[in-house]
Amino acid sequence: MRQVMVAGNWKMNGSSESVKELIAGIKDGMASVTKAEVVVCPPAVYIPRVSGVADGSAIKVGSQNICDEDKGAFTGEISADMLKDIGCEYAIVGHSERRALYGESDELVAKRFAAARRNGIKPIFCIGETLEERESGVTNDVCSRQIDAVIALEGVEALTDGVIAYEPVWAIGTGKVATPEQAQDVHAFIRGKIAALNADVAEGLRILYGGSMNAGNAKDLIGQTDIDGGLIGGASLKAEDFLAICQAAE
Repeated sequence: MRQVMVAGNWKMNGSSESVKELIAGIKDGMASVTKAEVVVCPPAVYIPRVSGVADGSAIKVGSQNICDEDKGAFTGEISADMLKDIGCEYAIVGHSERRALYGESDELVAKRFAAARRNGIKPIFCIGETLEERESGVTNDVCSRQIDAVIALEGVEALTDGVIAYEPVWAIGTGKVATPEQAQDVHAFIRGKIAALNADVAEGLRILYGGSMNAGNAKDLIGQTDIDGGLIGGASLKAEDFLAICQAAE
């Protein structure tokens, strides 16, 4: 039985005061969340503050990125050891904004995935297609290509150490949402692709949906057979909204 995960990606938002208020609010509401694994991924500078406020709760902390190298002259990057040192258990890799705005290739994303898992951090591996790719009918091809980069580098068994987040790029921050059926179709394709290589890995692999999931649609999305939770953007910035999504998993 796969445990549902609800992970909040705060992106480049927050301040010392707002972070304290947000985590305190989520922490206060955690008594009503008994089934979902809850993860928050704040900007790197606020990770220690989040870890401190979340201490004593079931809230887990992740980063929004991770360096593909373990140490050295890589100005501006943050290593896995550094992230572990400040309380991270998860790291997002391959988010579409990193791919599109900062030119991260499938190969670089795979290296970031590998760096996370070899250092004991669980990667949240983002994949997904643009609107043009969706309309061209190549959604499955795009997702396959992105997954294949990790499998080529690490082998399919490596996916047992991480989570996949399917995020259709056209639905991220736009208010547009894949219908439960559209999302389920892609999730089922992903699981089937992995199952063709290793059925046990596929059965245990958690596949999240991301892309304008909110309190209103979370239950229908998470209720699909192959959707194991959500990677939440805007709705993760308000404790009440984020907790409503967590409660939808109950």
